[in-house]
Amino acid sequence: MTSKMVVQQPQPIMYTQESDEWSSGICDCCQDVPGCCCAFWCLPCFACITSRDYGEPLCLPLLEIFSGWIPAVTMSMRVNMRQRYRIRGTMCRDCVISTFCCACSWCQMSREMKRRNVSVVMVAR
Repeated sequence: MTSKMVVQQPQPIMYTQESDEWSSGICDCCQDVPGCCCAFWCLPCFACITSRDYGEPLCLPLLEIFSGWIPAVTMSMRVNMRQRYRIRGTMCRDCVISTFCCACSWCQMSREMKRRNVSVVMVAR
């Protein structure tokens, strides 16, 4: 007599609440003090790390020195992040924030990535 035993493991369920707004404000540096300190003291390093974590080439933000008065790399990353996460906004606002609040813009993008890229780790016992 053969019997077949079927075992079904519980599947992880993750509920996410997506929003069409940034999860933090442009000046909410107190939400990530170490990251904001790194951005303030060494913005090129912080921008390169954030770029790499976003899936872009590590040294992409270093090309910013060739872009002139408007930081094209910061602005394009910000526009791309808004489109990927479906965040409301305009290119004009992205341009103003990228130009006049560059470090704060990179900090906001880093915080957004940390909040929206929730990894699920499965551990076998």
